[in-house]
Amino acid sequence: MMLTSKEQIRYSRQVMLKGIGEQGQLALGNATVLVVGVGGLGCPVSLYLAAAGIGKLIICDGDQVEITNLQRQVLFTEQSVGINKAEAAAEHLAKLNPLIEIEAVDEMLDDELANYFVSQADIVVDCTDNIATRYLLNQHCLNHQTPLIIGAATGFDGQVFFTRNRPESACYQCVFPKTDNAPVDNCQTLGILGPVLSIIGGMQALMTIKHLAGLTNPENQLMMFDGSSQRWQHFNVSKRENCAAC
Repeated sequence: MMLTSKEQIRYSRQVMLKGIGEQGQLALGNATVLVVGVGGLGCPVSLYLAAAGIGKLIICDGDQVEITNLQRQVLFTEQSVGINKAEAAAEHLAKLNPLIEIEAVDEMLDDELANYFVSQADIVVDCTDNIATRYLLNQHCLNHQTPLIIGAATGFDGQVFFTRNRPESACYQCVFPKTDNAPVDNCQTLGILGPVLSIIGGMQALMTIKHLAGLTNPENQLMMFDGSSQRWQHFNVSKRENCAAC
């Protein structure tokens, strides 16, 4: 299998990279990625993945675009207000790259949908701001042994966590065990600076592309970004013996 002439031209700048090449680009073109949440993180994630030539993007979000989203959710315009986010994003992404397939899921992810779509994906990118959805995705990715990249951001700060869901991998619930007193703070209560989302979403997209192209990502590591000092911190995490999920 070879890249078409259109693909060779379109993706030439990343195909020339050591570690990507034509085989890496073909791997991206054969991959299916599930992006859950098309908000502040999901917008840059889906933009970069679509531009990179991911063969099929499944984007899931049941919310509608609101005027307050436009400060940070860079796929949308004022004309998008009132439209479902997944559908509005899919329309924009199809114009960006007509060579790929995009499926919009205009519903909030529940147990049935998570099981169905995670089973189709080569990797899942969690861009939600809902901790219950993160636990749900974590469990279904464990069940299907599907790699998962979770991002989160509030204020000036963000974090990224990647797991391949192998037997030795720490899962999201190992790092953040379920509790009845789990924090519910998000950008609606704490605010958010748009470029922080671009940094975290860009890292999620980078890790997705690297994984699909066969390159190595840091695993069993929580990466935290402080936008005030513009510094990253990396924390090694371990698989919990008593984790209820894995």
